Amino acid sequence: MSVGGTKILRDYCEGYSRNKALTGYWQQKDSALSEKVRHHDDFGTATRRSLFLCACLAALASPVRAEQPLAAGELPGALPTIGTISITNNDIFDLDKPDENRALYRLANRLHVRTRPDVIRQQLLFDIGDLYSRQAIEESERILRSNRYIQEVSLHPVPREDGTVDIDVTTSDVWTLMPKLSFSKAGGESKTAIGIKEANVLGSGVAVEAMFKSDVDRDSTVLKVVDRNLGQSWYRLETSIAQNSDGHEYGLDIGKPFYSLNSTNALGLSLLDADRIDTFYDRGEVASEVRHRGRDAEMSFGRSRGLENGWARRLTFGAAVSDHSYTDSGSTDPELFPLMQDRRLVYPFVGMEIVEDHYDKASNLDQIHRVEDRFLGTRASARVGLAREEFGSDRNAWMLDLHAQRGFGSSERATLLLAADASTRLENDGPQNLLVEASAKYYNRQSEQRLLFVGLSGTYGHNPDLEQYLPLGGDNGLRGYPVRFQSGDKRAVLTVEQRFYTDWNPFSLFRVGAAAFFDVGRTWGASPLSDASDTWLSDVGFGLRVGSTRSGLGRMIHFDIAVPLTGQENIDNVQFLISTRKSF
Repeated sequence: MSVGGTKILRDYCEGYSRNKALTGYWQQKDSALSEKVRHHDDFGTATRRSLFLCACLAALASPVRAEQPLAAGELPGALPTIGTISITNNDIFDLDKPDENRALYRLANRLHVRTRPDVIRQQLLFDIGDLYSRQAIEESERILRSNRYIQEVSLHPVPREDGTVDIDVTTSDVWTLMPKLSFSKAGGESKTAIGIKEANVLGSGVAVEAMFKSDVDRDSTVLKVVDRNLGQSWYRLETSIAQNSDGHEYGLDIGKPFYSLNSTNALGLSLLDADRIDTFYDRGEVASEVRHRGRDAEMSFGRSRGLENGWARRLTFGAAVSDHSYTDSGSTDPELFPLMQDRRLVYPFVGMEIVEDHYDKASNLDQIHRVEDRFLGTRASARVGLAREEFGSDRNAWMLDLHAQRGFGSSERATLLLAADASTRLENDGPQNLLVEASAKYYNRQSEQRLLFVGLSGTYGHNPDLEQYLPLGGDNGLRGYPVRFQSGDKRAVLTVEQRFYTDWNPFSLFRVGAAAFFDVGRTWGASPLSDASDTWLSDVGFGLRVGSTRSGLGRMIHFDIAVPLTGQENIDNVQFLISTRKSF
């Protein structure tokens, strides 16, 4: 047998014996630690049967892949256990580097409260005495890297002579007490936010934010608190209070999500109470306003056997209430009156999801010189609910939500990301509020500093609810036109960007990039107040991208200049846009 064949056979046998040993090992763990992996006896048969309902969403699924065995030479022995876990959390600036050993940076290190080691340890998916799992190591890295208060993460296994392995966890903090400054100018309209945010209060991982926001729709004063690990647990809390110039919005979201692929249960409660004025536009101008009052509540719990043969399969049960009403704001166009239909839906639901363990790690894609975790596997989910008048609804309806996504390729060369979503209410007179959306994102890495990005999205709507009509303009896809320039129940947008990533790192605080872009798109079909559009709009432009490397805001500043190519009256020949966004 060849050397390659021998290695494949050995890896297969080691993987098989390791999986059997893992099963027996975790069956002996007490209930407090069993959440780390999985075991629920009577769930498997029901899960396999229910997965048939969303099989159509998983048609693109790749063949089942067993969990990767330990890399050759990485660790000796077949089943090492974890001996010790050491945590090193570095400061914001590395004073051993001459360009970072400055008075201001030394002061920042002294004033900053570093993330507590117990906060980092709580987010690890393994503990002392556990069997070593490369999957748990890699997923723990992704969890830690998703925190805005952490800049860099490295988990390194160190084998010992006694057959155990130590795990060295190294992280670096960012500056988390920041004045919150967000701004954009697109299509002649400005959007600003100013306030203060602490993303890591006293090193606890808790984020507190207070700010004032102003955009084309309303002015808002907002207070928000987020704790992703409530009480050193996997429970998550997010609460927000917003007092607006046209009403209010109060939100609460608490529960334990499927925080990892090996999570075996989930629990959630969400509440939202909003009172606002919805504004409708025609050719970028305000056409009418409607007062909209909405109350939504949802409770759910989920079960899973965790990660098996490279896949996580989940089943969720719950109940939801959605109560929305519309009234004349005093400036409502009479044409909107037939569309102002109140609705109250009370329904139980069941949902299914499958997720493949397939991630990639790269940089210089949607960020500049920052590690990005990319999901390149298959994910599919389906949720079905039944609203009945006997439950308190104002109608009988089936509630359907579907989602599917799939990644292809490698972040080091070319990547194609596909996604599709569909939702509707099936009532006696047919589908209502039907929305089907599909998108494709293509990344072609030409070099370490150049990348071609192509994004294509399309949305099909049928009998949409009043607030679900689709706008298109300078704030959501066409940078050369005013905000909400077109409106309809169908929309298509294509964006092509040639991206450039530089090594310029001014003051060791920022990363700089650039882009040349072309946008084309349109809406068509029914529109609340305007005639259906039959015009494709397009623009070209270029811009700079400035990303912060030492703050926890996670924002990138965009400076863009766009020129509309399709002739339109009453719009500027050149649009200047300044915005802060999460990605390139």
